[in-house]
Amino acid sequence: MLRSLLLHALRLCAQTASCLMLFPRFLCTAFMLWLLDFLCIRKHFLGRRRRGQPEPEVELNSDGEEVPPDDPPICVSDDNRLCTLASLKAVWHGQKLDFFKQAHEGGPAPNSQVVLPNGFQYQHILDYARGNRPLVLNFGSCT
Repeated sequence: MLRSLLLHALRLCAQTASCLMLFPRFLCTAFMLWLLDFLCIRKHFLGRRRRGQPEPEVELNSDGEEVPPDDPPICVSDDNRLCTLASLKAVWHGQKLDFFKQAHEGGPAPNSQVVLPNGFQYQHILDYARGNRPLVLNFGSCT
């Protein structure tokens, strides 16, 4: 019981420490998304007013149907904004996954257990490495 409580407390401390380490990086990313939204909206709304250009008129073809413009207008709505709650959740989740992954570039390869195809026997991946030869894992299929 005491061991389980200590294990949960240790996990909680590790999660709290990781959140404190990731929070500045997350705030920087959120600020950049907000800044991109702000600049796009500012460019769209204030750019035309500053240049004094009127709103583009709709072109009609011979049948009276609207002709799509060559360059579609920038439509600023909640659907195409970068800094939304859903995008911020995705950024936070992605940064947490990146922080807790086992394999890092330039670091040692993880030595995970694999199940052999001839039964329920376990071996480690790096048991198959021989000398200085590189170990290649193929997770493909023959489709």
